[in-house]
Amino acid sequence: MCGRFTLTSTPEALAERFGLDAPPAATARYNIAPGQDVLVVRQQEGAAREAAWLHWGLVPPWSEPRDTGARRINARVESVAEKPSFRDAFRARRCLVPADGFYEWADHGGVRQPFHVALPGGALFAFAGVWERRRDAQGGCLESCAILTQDAAPALRALHDRMPVVLPASAYAAWLDPAPQQVDPLRELLRDAGDPGFRMHAVSTRVNHPRFDDPACLVPVPAAPRQESLF
Repeated sequence: MCGRFTLTSTPEALAERFGLDAPPAATARYNIAPGQDVLVVRQQEGAAREAAWLHWGLVPPWSEPRDTGARRINARVESVAEKPSFRDAFRARRCLVPADGFYEWADHGGVRQPFHVALPGGALFAFAGVWERRRDAQGGCLESCAILTQDAAPALRALHDRMPVVLPASAYAAWLDPAPQQVDPLRELLRDAGDPGFRMHAVSTRVNHPRFDDPACLVPVPAAPRQESLF
């Protein structure tokens, strides 16, 4: 799954990497959590690519007014095309979620040890995402998103059996195409998203608390030793 991530790249780097007309108004984030607004790159019909801030936790147009999307921060690639909450967005409202790392937790003898997972050198990348728009009776509008997940790459399975889908840059244009798409070509794009070469290091349990969002979240620490089973 993907429940926390980082985006510390400069606005200029984001604009260059994702083909934006201007750098987005973004500051470094070290512990992005569900329920917060996250930066996405999307392209709507008849318009250029844009950076937008969307609520992380997809809220379908037909959902109840109090629905915050808390259980829909992730969408599984195996079922995203069929799930009622995601299927329309998958066909017509896809986005990129820029990141330069994400967190995952491993069980080390009853201790939940957090790890930061990133590319060598902290390179910028993008998760595959989908987004939705819900309007209310008062004329308000909530735009929200979810991050797609797939089976974890072998190097990450000690942490979790799932990982976010990282799209190669060559797939950005097709993924962002605002025209409604057939399911099979989209699934083909996702199949091309393999292991980009992630590396990981243990970090402190500071990241367990969303109120901490600073460079100290990324400082490497010794990993808690694994406790072997006695049975």
